[in-house]
Amino acid sequence: MNNPTNNYIDREKSWLTFNARVLQEANDENVPLLDRFRFLGIFSNNLDEFFRVRYAAIRRMSLETTETEKILGVPAEQLLKEITDIVIEQQSESLRILSEIEKKLENENIYIINEKQVNTEQEVFIHDYFIQKVSPAVVTIMLNDLEEFPLLKDTSGYLAIKLVMKSESQNEEIKYAVIEIPNTINRFVVLPSNSDKQYIILLDDVIRLNLNSIFNIFDYKTISAHMIKITRDAQLEFDSDLSKSLMEKISNSVKERRVGEPVRFVYDQAIGKDTLEFFLKGMNILSSDSIIPGGRYHNRRDYMNFPNLGRYDLLYRENLPLPVPGLSLEGSILERIKKKDYLLYAPYQSFSYIIKFLREAALDPKVASIKITLYRLAKNSQIVSSLINAAKNGKKVTVQIELQARFDEESNISYSEQMQTEGIELIFGVKGLKVHSKICVIERIEEGRVKRYGFISTGNFNENSAKVYTDVTLFTSNVEILKDAAKIFDFFDVNYRVHRYKHLIVSPHYTRSRFNKLIDREILNALSGKEAYIKLKMNSISDFKMTDKLYEASQAGVKIQLIIRGICCLIPGVKGLSENIEAISIVDNYLEHSRIYIFGNEGDSEVFISSADFMTRNLDARVEVTCPIYDPEIKKELIETFEIGWKANVKARIHSADLLNRYRKRGDEKPFRAQQEMYNYYQNKLDVIAENVQ
Repeated sequence: MNNPTNNYIDREKSWLTFNARVLQEANDENVPLLDRFRFLGIFSNNLDEFFRVRYAAIRRMSLETTETEKILGVPAEQLLKEITDIVIEQQSESLRILSEIEKKLENENIYIINEKQVNTEQEVFIHDYFIQKVSPAVVTIMLNDLEEFPLLKDTSGYLAIKLVMKSESQNEEIKYAVIEIPNTINRFVVLPSNSDKQYIILLDDVIRLNLNSIFNIFDYKTISAHMIKITRDAQLEFDSDLSKSLMEKISNSVKERRVGEPVRFVYDQAIGKDTLEFFLKGMNILSSDSIIPGGRYHNRRDYMNFPNLGRYDLLYRENLPLPVPGLSLEGSILERIKKKDYLLYAPYQSFSYIIKFLREAALDPKVASIKITLYRLAKNSQIVSSLINAAKNGKKVTVQIELQARFDEESNISYSEQMQTEGIELIFGVKGLKVHSKICVIERIEEGRVKRYGFISTGNFNENSAKVYTDVTLFTSNVEILKDAAKIFDFFDVNYRVHRYKHLIVSPHYTRSRFNKLIDREILNALSGKEAYIKLKMNSISDFKMTDKLYEASQAGVKIQLIIRGICCLIPGVKGLSENIEAISIVDNYLEHSRIYIFGNEGDSEVFISSADFMTRNLDARVEVTCPIYDPEIKKELIETFEIGWKANVKARIHSADLLNRYRKRGDEKPFRAQQEMYNYYQNKLDVIAENVQ
């Protein structure tokens, strides 16, 4: 590996390898059948976002330069082709898995049928359902006589229609049309049944069965319908009009995104060649674009919401969120936090404590102000509701909301307008920097003095994602930590002044240098013959300089353990480069999202939680917060939870240069499924407390 470019894995291929791990879950016979559908939906949704963001960025790179841009030595155009080839292979595998799941569902008396398989009774129901629910929402466009091809949205699926008209002449007249499949109606229609069998038909096939109702004004001989799907470049372009507010610019830019350049076209491979060519020409899609043959149905992200049909035996057993020992949702949470720090690990423990914290602050007459950063919010956010409640109670509420949280821009603009109306002071961040930190500080007047309380998290303050994302949140009244947190809000307000922080590690100014120093200390300890180790849990590592720093630590003898869910550009286990590094990925029922960093420090481990991954954007182009853990019990808890993850041998795959997603070998060890063991860990803590009380 003398060539430095060979020291890293391409980030796009590494990401596609992560999505292949999601597909492995859909293919795993040990995963409950209906959850296998969910993983297929996640795989599809992930792929949509990948094409809208990463593929689109590389495509722009290949088009905007006169010279051939190279990524890790590979020309951008070649990388685009390699990505397309990988995706075609993955799509083919996903179709095979979908077919297998459907067959296994039939053994459970659940049948997914198409328009040609319905009986008379079902056909009557479907026709009535179409007239009452679907027809009013269907948009149909005749294409032949239009001067300009209509804009197809990348959030919708479409049926490409070909009508062969009746004609006495030898030259057949052909009309083309497109039907937008409504995304306001559930994609899966449960049909009535008089037996123990359950039947489902997709909305696409409800429309297919009723094509004559749509096109009965035409005298056609044959009609065919095949699904197509477009994916567009999701980059936001901002104009330089100084008279426009940031909110107005982003709002306009989101609207422009809908007409972004096509980057992927997926079609039913059974479609006629003439129909396919008509649509490709009309949409100006070139052969150099990513054109992917697929199955009969696209937008398979909808399978994330496949109906459960009351068959909970075909789903993972739901673990109810546990209470945090010592914290109550009944009494005062602030009085508890005043005495000591607490850690919340969602979804194993209840996210309700965060809502409780804000609800109590909203009502407490001693609370003067609340400051919070918001990135992604739930559809009906209790967080926003609590903040509005606080403002109505006379509290000074300041919200830093990130308007450029990708694909959440419209939602965040709507929430911003709502909060502004209620008198909440909004900060829209720092020019050129996304605010990705997850912090909240409240100020309470106690005995004539200001006392701060707050929380710092690795995840978004979103009660919906908290059910499936693993994240840790520290509740604290630590004076030094919260003094630093308050400075961050000052930086939002006056961002030409760079603050010094004594405890928090804040991007973009200090994170890279501070992590380098922490790694350097472990290197020095290793070279001195002392125990030296680094244990990192994060979503992704793609920054080459941080990767090189870990390589340097490995070569010095530092033992490094990495739990990295997604992108891993680092290659572990290479002699002379990274033989002291091991790296795994855990993909299971929950999405691993917590970021926990542990440094040996000669036996007195330093432990941090963070909103930042080891990605260039997190280190240099975002406002991120990494928080030290000072409470000995919480420090011990986070180390123990890391070790639980590290023991995983059921859902753990090994990161490697060959990108094969090999499962970790179990050997003589018992099966160890980390996420279930994590829940057991927190349940056992409660059991021990209960025993001691008795």
